[in-house]
Amino acid sequence: MPLRTIPLLDTAELAQRQFQQTVRNTRLGQPEAPVLDPRQRPLRDLRISVTDRCNFRCTYCMPKNAFGRDHAFLSHEEVLRFEEITRLAQLFVHLGVRKIRLTGGEPLLRKNIERLIEMLATIDGIDLTLTTNASILAKKAQSLRDAGLQRITVSLDAMDDITFRRINDVNFPLDRVLEGIDAAARVGLTPIKINTVVKRGINENAILPLIRRFKGSGHILRFIEFMDVGATNGWRMDDVVSAAEIVAAIDAEFPLEAIDPNYQGEVAERWRFKDGSGEIGVIASVTQAFCRDCTRMRLSTNGRLFTCLFASHGYDIRALLRNDATNDELLRAITTVWQNRDDNYSERRTANTPRAEKIEMSYIGG
Repeated sequence: MPLRTIPLLDTAELAQRQFQQTVRNTRLGQPEAPVLDPRQRPLRDLRISVTDRCNFRCTYCMPKNAFGRDHAFLSHEEVLRFEEITRLAQLFVHLGVRKIRLTGGEPLLRKNIERLIEMLATIDGIDLTLTTNASILAKKAQSLRDAGLQRITVSLDAMDDITFRRINDVNFPLDRVLEGIDAAARVGLTPIKINTVVKRGINENAILPLIRRFKGSGHILRFIEFMDVGATNGWRMDDVVSAAEIVAAIDAEFPLEAIDPNYQGEVAERWRFKDGSGEIGVIASVTQAFCRDCTRMRLSTNGRLFTCLFASHGYDIRALLRNDATNDELLRAITTVWQNRDDNYSERRTANTPRAEKIEMSYIGG
């Protein structure tokens, strides 16, 4: 039985009301074809934010002026429980999701995160990964691997200690992050991806030192254009170092050649070193929008579904979970959200794009 779709709505309140109204107790069997949005994009990737808390205050994500001592983080009761997350993950896999990434905030701050990983690792057919600032990764790498985590991504924005401390804004030392990366490699959380957000005037000089440090290590560096996520990071187009600039800077010293994506919807444009010593990626959400291939849904810490990193509102699925919704109702809810998705913010962005209210990255993950 085909699912009835709903029109896009103008406000978060009306959207949520319509979302609730479309949830019906109709049995859904295994989908015969991928669940597609109006732009024919399948649902393949799920990002789950397990906490809105972080021990860093990176200026592009959780700047101190917005996330200081008085910031109100979510209460324990507001946060999704592990059982709720696992139940939803199983339903997402039923609808075609094949990759699940745990994010935050800083996900390793979530108490007993290994237990959640154990629960998710029992779901067949998924690639289970996690993104971390690696501040406590050295202590947790083995337990994460033992729990069933397959791979890990580390955020690292500079290779000199002064710049790194300035960006994380809590005076956290670079050496402890490098220790975490080494520990993850030893226990087999590989291939490790290392993400660097590049901001002009701050850390564009870190690009080549990062290449020199990790080239040939088997780790995959990915350079990310500074994005206008949320409303607190002071984004300006002038601060963006384009993917083309990044590739040109690397290629001048370490010759590169383009390679094909691993799968449809991969956000990183891939390049390999011509000497065969590895590969890098660049994520160009600002200058080379990839909206047409985006296959991601995001589940926030408090149980809202977001269909875009630049979304202005989400859909409250926690309310359904905690009001005894059946699996069929939850499947229908997820499908309804995806079938009515028409996000293409990055394709429409310009330097003068009006800044509508957006959800902060620390709330729904990167």
